[in-house]
Amino acid sequence: MDRFIDWWKQDKRYLTMAKAVLMALLPVACCLVYCAMQGRSIGEVYLPCSEWNDELFYYKQVEGIVHFGYPQGYFGFNESHALKLSFAAWSPVLVFPWILWGLLFGWNLLSPVICNILLMTVACFLFVWLVRPSWKQLGITSLLFCLYTPFVRYMLSVMPEVICFSLLIIFYSLAVNYLNGEKAWKLVILFALSGLLTLMRPYMLLFMLLPAWFWFRRQGWKGLLGSGIVFGAVLAVYAAIKHYLGAQYFTPLFFTDWVDAFFEEGLWGGIRYTLVKLYYMGSSFKGHTIQGFRTGLASGAFFAGYLALLLIMLGQSAKDFFALKLSGRQGKGDGAEALKKQLTIEVHFLISLVAMLFALLLMYKMTEGSKHLLTFMAAGVFLVGIQETRFFKKAVVLGAVFAYFYSYMAVDPYDYQVPFAEPQRVAQVEEWKEKLQGCMELEREAAPGYENSVIWVLGDGGRYTKWQILYALPAGFGISCCEEGYVADHLEELQSRYIAVLAGGEVDESCREAGYTELHRDGDMAFYQRY
Repeated sequence: MDRFIDWWKQDKRYLTMAKAVLMALLPVACCLVYCAMQGRSIGEVYLPCSEWNDELFYYKQVEGIVHFGYPQGYFGFNESHALKLSFAAWSPVLVFPWILWGLLFGWNLLSPVICNILLMTVACFLFVWLVRPSWKQLGITSLLFCLYTPFVRYMLSVMPEVICFSLLIIFYSLAVNYLNGEKAWKLVILFALSGLLTLMRPYMLLFMLLPAWFWFRRQGWKGLLGSGIVFGAVLAVYAAIKHYLGAQYFTPLFFTDWVDAFFEEGLWGGIRYTLVKLYYMGSSFKGHTIQGFRTGLASGAFFAGYLALLLIMLGQSAKDFFALKLSGRQGKGDGAEALKKQLTIEVHFLISLVAMLFALLLMYKMTEGSKHLLTFMAAGVFLVGIQETRFFKKAVVLGAVFAYFYSYMAVDPYDYQVPFAEPQRVAQVEEWKEKLQGCMELEREAAPGYENSVIWVLGDGGRYTKWQILYALPAGFGISCCEEGYVADHLEELQSRYIAVLAGGEVDESCREAGYTELHRDGDMAFYQRY
């Protein structure tokens, strides 16, 4: 008992615990305040009122895994499907916390929201416990957290960004802790976290460079060789997941044409192609950013916040580098060691920011790619907050950027408005749930198969199908998101047993003429059984 008391008093751990608990309350408090400002509560968040259709896929896939081990129907695009099982284009590793939550506590429309808030709560607690920030640093970090409103928007959703946010925050917190006490088990956890992030999204391989550097510094070339083996193993697992468990998307998820140019046109041709692509994509990036300033365009706002963070980290890294050189010449050993640790984290994060910017310009679409930058900015909130600076000027600048773009200019409800329950939508989804559960039955012996799959026709004649109704599908059914042209061209060769179409559209009429059995319809959607 005396030993525990001595441990508790050492470094004032009771004070650290108080700080950690306060920080852990911040995600909940931010969500409560945001909802209260809308005259709502967290319990009124209702996913079928969201306009983000990716959420439907994530939610229904997790639902199928929780109930049956894997979805019983195919998730895909234009009736594509994975070679094995029944997942969509994204790695199922991406949603593993939700799967664990659903297995332990059940799965309903509020489950991902509660799980997201808990994940951020744990991340905030561990940040304080591992980093031991001062009260001033804690206050700055908390302020930046509140101003970075994507934290709240994504916590109150079924998008996996918060899973990435929380894991990366824990990763950097442990990295700071490792530098203060270099234990092998911490290095193992850093590799595990960065490897897990890589399996979720491949560009997260950037973060594995940090534990690789730590290992190289501990054991030289043995550490470098070991890191290479870990890199190879993680990439092999990712490739296997992508090959066997990923369905083909409408278009490539990322582009490698600039890599192909080196093989097709030689070294100089490849360099020329890459530079030209960087120029044109950079011009598009600039245009989006300017629109972010002028109109609040979400992609441009994300680009502007990312650039601000990158410049801040560049300035701080340069400042600390020259300060370290000066302290070395003056023989200030203790201060130099602390500065060296801070610089290690800063430089790695700066390298990651720059590398991701080039990856965005070369490999991703502007709008979709902009959302991947949110995870980097989430980590930046915590790293900027703990920088050892006298007046925290850089934190103030970043906070002002966040306030302008993510509060003042956050005017587009599609990107920023949390989906709250609307009586008409709730009644509509409940009606469809009752109807479909009465006439749809899973064929477990055919799983995974098209017998348990539903075609969701994106739209018809320029109007979109109200896909939110598909939250009413019974658990286990797969969804294949199909373009109108694909359905019209392959009406006789479609494989999925069910099809959901825009009510009153041309595809609706084609389904009727083909003799499909109508199971239910309202003014928004018609639902047919094909065979």
